[in-house]
Amino acid sequence: MTPVTSEKLRAQLSRDEGRIPHAYQDSLGYWTIGVGHLIDKTRGGRLPDEIIDALLDYDIRKHTQELFARLPWVEKELDPVRQAVLINMAFNLGINGLLGFANTLGKVKAGDYEGAAANMLMSKWATQVGPRAKRLSEQMRTGVWQ
Repeated sequence: MTPVTSEKLRAQLSRDEGRIPHAYQDSLGYWTIGVGHLIDKTRGGRLPDEIIDALLDYDIRKHTQELFARLPWVEKELDPVRQAVLINMAFNLGINGLLGFANTLGKVKAGDYEGAAANMLMSKWATQVGPRAKRLSEQMRTGVWQ
């Protein structure tokens, strides 16, 4: 007996199930994603940890690349702990949202981490994300992971 080839089975399932890059309801109304992957909690569906981790790794790479492309000084001048603050904010706000923090970014670039942290806490964003803003501002201020 010849084993099933993964490539042919992948192509067949993609054709038969569809290849949808967002959550959708299948023909029975159950939430699904990708190639027929059931995520509807009411039917026992979920994303496995390895898929969640793969998505997170992808998103971290994407936001890091965007940040370094738009603000090259972040990669060249900041320590990894403070880079992570800006990557975290870009993850949450999108790169364009982060770029809206012009005064804060100016203070970061100038090495005024105390001022940058204070600006972060005075923003509308801080009221929206609460404890996250407090942790990230402290990380920016101190250069210590929070």
